Amino acid sequence: MSMNIFRLCGDMSHVFSIIVLLLRLRVARNAQGISLRTHELFLLVFLTRYTDLFTTFYSLYNSVMKVLYIASTSSIVYAIRLQEPICSTYDRAQDTFRHWEFAVAPCAVLAFLTHLISGGSLFSFVDMQEMLWTFSIYLESIAILPQLIVLQRFREVENLTGNYIFFMGAYRALYIVNWIFRAYYEPGYRHHYVVYFCGVLQTLLYADFFYYYLMSKRRGGRFSLPTASQQK
Repeated sequence: MSMNIFRLCGDMSHVFSIIVLLLRLRVARNAQGISLRTHELFLLVFLTRYTDLFTTFYSLYNSVMKVLYIASTSSIVYAIRLQEPICSTYDRAQDTFRHWEFAVAPCAVLAFLTHLISGGSLFSFVDMQEMLWTFSIYLESIAILPQLIVLQRFREVENLTGNYIFFMGAYRALYIVNWIFRAYYEPGYRHHYVVYFCGVLQTLLYADFFYYYLMSKRRGGRFSLPTASQQK
């Protein structure tokens, strides 16, 4: 798996977004405006995507990044669920997206159908890894939805929370360019249109947020999202 500037910048954007969120939780000592359900989805994404962590070695960089994503996301989920005083400030009433029914289950069915259509086996360990990887691609494309819904309900977005989501969106946009770049310049790497579709879908979910985030930075004022009536 070769490195290029787009992949490196995407990875650094992703790492920076996680650092910003961890800093937000540690400094503010509260989870207001943060979706636990989004991070449970991201943790499931990483656990199902990196099943090759102990079976295939690509590079030290690759292994370190995989462990970092799993460990840091686990830390975020733990803090919001169990660590005081952070967990006491988590507002379950605002974080109500039914992620198991409307995110995990549909993506699992879609990954299973994709696996069967592509001729994959249900009795091969490698093929099962491939199906789990496909599931993680589908799930990651919509994992940010609970967080965006929470922000819409709170409306006022704290600076660090806004920065976290911005860099998460930037990571995915950079990875789309990385995939295209690799398909044209890396021998043996082919276009993967499921990945392209999911990457574009994920980036589009951030589009509205990007607009208001950049506008708030331009004005230099507080970052707030409009209500549904204000957007009409």
